[in-house]
Amino acid sequence: MLAFVYKSLKKADTYVYLASRDDPALLPEPLRAQLGALQFVLEVALTAERKLARVDVDVVRTNLMTRGFHVQFPPTMQDPMTDDWGTDA
Repeated sequence: MLAFVYKSLKKADTYVYLASRDDPALLPEPLRAQLGALQFVLEVALTAERKLARVDVDVVRTNLMTRGFHVQFPPTMQDPMTDDWGTDA
């Protein structure tokens, strides 16, 4: 299965995988508005052996088959000041 990956020019580190190249109409209008313009990044074959950096390839494949798209949001960053540093007596 091929996927066509685009990055959002409005939302940093947000990527959209589409089942069809140059077909952003697959995205619901509210999502398109939130992501803004999309820039093509790469075409990738999603095989069972393929490893993706931030998402499970099976999840992407399932979403492409059922919805026609998959959105990869940036990883959430945890505030390091909320960790327990063990400094309380």
